[in-house]
Formats: sequence, structure tokens, C-alpha cells
Amino acid sequence: MPSRTTVIAALRTQAVETASWAYANSGTRFKVFAQRGVPRTPQEKLDDAAQVHRHTGVAPTVALHIPWDRVDDYAALAKHAEERGLRLGAINANVFQDDDYKLGSVCHPDASVRRKALDHLFECVDIMEATGSRDLKLWFSDGTNYPGQDDIRARQDRLCDALAAVYERLGDDRRMLLEYKLFEPAFYTTDVPDWGTAYAHCLRLGEKAQVVVDTGHHAPGTNIEFIVALLLREGKLGGFDFNSRFYADDDLMVGAADPFQLFRIMYEVIRGGGLVPGTAFMLDQCHNIEAKIPAIIRSVMNVQEATAKALLVDAESLAAAQASGDVLEANAALMDAYNTDVRPLLADVREEMGIDPDPVGAYRRCGWAEKIVDERVGGTQAGWGA
Repeated sequence: MPSRTTVIAALRTQAVETASWAYANSGTRFKVFAQRGVPRTPQEKLDDAAQVHRHTGVAPTVALHIPWDRVDDYAALAKHAEERGLRLGAINANVFQDDDYKLGSVCHPDASVRRKALDHLFECVDIMEATGSRDLKLWFSDGTNYPGQDDIRARQDRLCDALAAVYERLGDDRRMLLEYKLFEPAFYTTDVPDWGTAYAHCLRLGEKAQVVVDTGHHAPGTNIEFIVALLLREGKLGGFDFNSRFYADDDLMVGAADPFQLFRIMYEVIRGGGLVPGTAFMLDQCHNIEAKIPAIIRSVMNVQEATAKALLVDAESLAAAQASGDVLEANAALMDAYNTDVRPLLADVREEMGIDPDPVGAYRRCGWAEKIVDERVGGTQAGWGA
């Protein structure tokens, strides 16, 4: 059994990245729901993110989405973050909301549309340099709705060319994280539908290209932890977009639907040596009907709890049971760790870090929720597309 000291040390070094868009207005595929006190600017999003980090101690970076977070001076935005104890994290490109992208972006049959999309990706690389961000996150909604609509192989060729061009623009200490999604919005073919497609492109590109696993982007019953284990083994797991899903890409709070799955994923991360700064753990969630900041705090706590339980797995007992073919004891080694109440342990970790052991309660008592409702009057609230 791992020592308490070892487990606490690992938990204190954990970092979870929050997403700027999670602090903004969002909704279902049919409506965006507005909330009072929602940020109006990227700076106000960072102000909210600072509250999450203040009360959890493990959320020091914030991902940006371009153009949703476009500003005139990215160095100044980075300074705004630094003054609040934060850093700017992954830069997320957006090549899915313009009318020109109806038939795709970098895979579009029209070369002028592909050029427009590529220019945006180059812009995001430039923003990385201005903000000091390490990662460029790429997700493409490209695909087709009907058989025969476009040439499947030609679209892969176009994708390959675009990725190679962006890869060449990356600095030596920068990375490209390629995301995949089973479906949506394309109904017939999706150009990056699974981890295998993403892995094949990243393998061709080189060491700076890695796969990002969004936990909501899989078919029901998919063994995500197997994908995680394999990508770690191949040195190609760049990070996660954590969320939870019941039917499709619901983007609910991580661990809401299947906390046991989150534990299993984190066990494979730890088993494969992935609990390191090189693996980006980001919350890709939209809080539509719940208060945003408390939901993000709870999500960070859910990741912490799953990680703590995974760290408690008795590796020696598990290995012995596996080697002897004792199926029940091997399973019990995982279940014993999963069934452990780690909340007291995490409360101790937070107290050692000098923060309140009850992050959600501390946030509710601090007055920030009331402050932003009173002060953020007028202007345009941030939201999808804003």
C-alpha cells in the first residue's frame, strides 16, 4: 500500500486546467441560457478562474478559445492572469462556426476555405507565442452528411497537409494536441472520428504532435482506459478534456455519470507514468443550468478524488494477484481503493496547502458570487460565439 506521505505529495503536485468558455453562458444544442454575473471579457473570465484556483489550489492555468477570447494585447492578458496567480494554458482554435465551414475547414473541397482555416490556425500559433502557452488544441468538426458527398481519402490528404503546415510553425517547446470525436455535427463520416485516426496523424507528424482524449467523445461501452494505457505506452497521450456524458457529448461535470470510469482512467494514468506536467488535464465542460464557479470547483474536486483513490491502489497486491491468475483478488485490489473515502485525506492536503478543506463552502462564504452579480451590469455577456 502506498504511504500516506507519497499519496499526499502526488496530490499536491496535481494540476487541472479550467476552460475560459466554462465561465461564460452556454446551453444545449437548442438554446444558450444566460446567468447573472457572467463574465463580459476574457479578463473577467480569468478573474473567475482565479477563484477556482484560490479555493482548490490545483487549477493554475486557463485555456483560451480563439476567437471567443480574442484581445488586442495577448501579452497584457497573460500579465492579467499572472497578477491573479494564473497562467494561460492551451490555445483552442475555432474552425467550426463560420458559414464558410459548412462543408468543412481544413478538409473543405474549396482551397480558399482551407486557406482561411489554415490562416486561423497560424494565428493561434502566434497567440501561443504571445501568451507563453505550450499547447495548441485542435478539434475539427469536418465531415460529411451523405455517401458520395466528398472523397473520404482526399479529405484525409487535406487534413494531413494542414496539420503538417501547422506543425512546422510550432516552436521546439510547443505541442499540437489533436482531439477526436465519434460524431457530430457530421452524420455520415467524421474526418477525425477516433483515437486511431488522431494517433496515425500524430505519429506521422512527430514528437510535438500528441493525442488528446475527451472523455465524452466515445461510443457507449468504449473502454477509454484502454485507449489511455495504449497512448501512454506509445508516448502519444498529450492530455485530457475531462467531462461526463450520459448519451453523447453532454459536457457535464466530470464524474457525474460514471465516477468509477474516471477512477479507472486515472489508475491507468498513474500506472503509465502520466501524472506529470507533460499530461494536460483540462475540464472541457459547459455549465448550463448550474452555477458555474461552484460547478467547476466541484469538478476539480472530482478529479482529485479519483486521483487519490487511484494512488491508493496496492500495486504489489494487484501484481501478485494478476501473476497468479487470481481474478477476484485482482479486481478486489482496485475495488478496495475505489471504495475508500478519500475526502478526509484531501481535506488534510488542502489544509497543508493553506486553503480551506471545504472549497465549495469557502467559495460560497467569500462573497464573490454576490460581488460579480452586483458589478457586472451592462455590456455583453460572454457566451458561445461571443
